[in-house]
Amino acid sequence: MSSNLEGEKKIDLTQRYPDAHLLQLPEWAEFKSHFGWQSRVFSNQSAAAQILFRSLPAGYSIAYLPKGPLGSNWSSLWQQIDQECKQRKAVFLQVEPDLNLPLSTEVENQFSQGFIREEHTIQPRRTALISLETDEETLLAGMKQKTRYNIRLAAKKGVVVRPTEDVKGFYEMMLTTGNRDGFVLHSLEYYQKVFDIFAPSGKCVLLAAYFEDTPLAYLMLFLSGSRSWYFYGASDNSQRNLMPNYLLQWEAMRWAKAHGAAEYDQWGIPDADEEELEANFSDRSDGLWGVYRFKRGFGGRVVRSSPAFIKIYKPLLYKLYKKIRAGRMAD
Repeated sequence: MSSNLEGEKKIDLTQRYPDAHLLQLPEWAEFKSHFGWQSRVFSNQSAAAQILFRSLPAGYSIAYLPKGPLGSNWSSLWQQIDQECKQRKAVFLQVEPDLNLPLSTEVENQFSQGFIREEHTIQPRRTALISLETDEETLLAGMKQKTRYNIRLAAKKGVVVRPTEDVKGFYEMMLTTGNRDGFVLHSLEYYQKVFDIFAPSGKCVLLAAYFEDTPLAYLMLFLSGSRSWYFYGASDNSQRNLMPNYLLQWEAMRWAKAHGAAEYDQWGIPDADEEELEANFSDRSDGLWGVYRFKRGFGGRVVRSSPAFIKIYKPLLYKLYKKIRAGRMAD
């Protein structure tokens, strides 16, 4: 069995796996390297995985495999990965497969040796996926009537959407959005770095909605293969009656479709079944409920992703980690 283990060198797995998730791209590893993470790529003829390692005090680390592995025979990678995790004194390895429920028995069997199932994940469990494999009129017809109305209203009132490189302006508006909606934000450096790494290859675009050359809202969109993701958005407190966010979201979908995307991932809605989502979206605004009220108008298929699978190497330290995590979630 051939294998490949690399350090900081960028290894692009997308030639073999063109629809790999954004978080398995070498650009993502490069980006995370600026914020305390190191990456390793493991591969053989049937599977591959990019794993991120984060150093902890006393020489320990945590290992994280987001939206992978790639390929089919994942279990063929575990021995190599175990060796690296043990060498790095990893407390645990957390794997979050790029799959939606229900999981097949074949997938479950890939984690039968030494893994435990964990419902808490780092990435959002639930999202709405919009198929772009249709014409624009059909896309619009799949939206809520009020959403279609607001898209057209924004255009009629003179709102225009165009690409920009003004990450600083985007961040300043993110501060406004965070204060208004209670979001926790990253630093300006974080957003600038992810844009600088992904944009040159056409895998990221920053779009802004303007009224009379004044930006009212921003959206950062990512693209890889036939998939696109709406990760970050911001809007001002002024001129909200012009509905810039609606036109911005629509133009992001059009941009993704024009650049080869067959799917638009709205990335993050409350982790509740559809019956609960529809029963509560108009009354709740905590957590992701506020953004769901907006996102639901664009249609799409609600899906729930796989739980995490965790292999524990240091049981006592893992218990401490879970205790600390629970305390942070309670704050």
